[in-house]
Amino acid sequence: MAAATWLHSSALSHTLRPFIRCTSALLCPSYQRHHLFPSTSPITFSSGDYKPPAPVVHARARRNLSSMVKEDEVASPADLHFEGQLKIVEYPDPILRAKNKRINIFDNSLKKLVDEMFDIMYRTDGIGLSAPQVGINVQLMVFNPVGERGEGEEMVLVNPRVSRFSRKLVPYNEGCLSFPGIYADVERPDSLKVDAQDISGARFTVNLSGLPARVFQHEYDHLQGILFFDRMSDEVLDSIREDLQAMEKRYEEKTGFPSPERIDARRRRKEAVGFGKS
Repeated sequence: MAAATWLHSSALSHTLRPFIRCTSALLCPSYQRHHLFPSTSPITFSSGDYKPPAPVVHARARRNLSSMVKEDEVASPADLHFEGQLKIVEYPDPILRAKNKRINIFDNSLKKLVDEMFDIMYRTDGIGLSAPQVGINVQLMVFNPVGERGEGEEMVLVNPRVSRFSRKLVPYNEGCLSFPGIYADVERPDSLKVDAQDISGARFTVNLSGLPARVFQHEYDHLQGILFFDRMSDEVLDSIREDLQAMEKRYEEKTGFPSPERIDARRRRKEAVGFGKS
């Protein structure tokens, strides 16, 4: 599948060294894996091997997106602190739409948060997780395209920014841990260039394509307060509308407060496909 092929590239493996927590499985040339996504994975593709459809659009890549990013509020030590075991935040909790702060502190608190996020990701059969999905509003994501502890590459991206993306759009069936049991098609760019920092604060750049690019974009959206249904066509959204309404009702029953957002009032967002700022 695409993820296995992607991680076999010696050039890319070298590029990833600053921000991966390695295990040897995917670096072995004979490694094969055909089903990367359990049914409850946060990015869940249709059954069968990864087979990208024909390109929808071809055009020159967009560039210099980082220059358009506004200065973010910086996280304090208290923003990274947590006690006990973190839990997945589900729609329509306002935490998922809140502003996420930039991380300037690279200490044991950050490492503890990263470890906890990987633990939650594996326990829930996920392959990617963003900090706001566990109630911590900072710019941090983790992912492992294999989705199994001890296999593949554990990737940590702090304060990620997209500097370039392809206009080749690829639709795929996605799900999200914050929307349990809900899956629908989302179109995203097939490849992109990312600038970020690793867990020690060192800056790096990496080019992603195929499956890793999709996983990154799903998690990056969370860091922008964007949810995967914001990327869906109206027709696709209609196929999950009742499920979203049910989640809104459960939130109201659980909290005693009105839902902070309602899918029936939603107007399709006009941001760049795949990622973007509000």
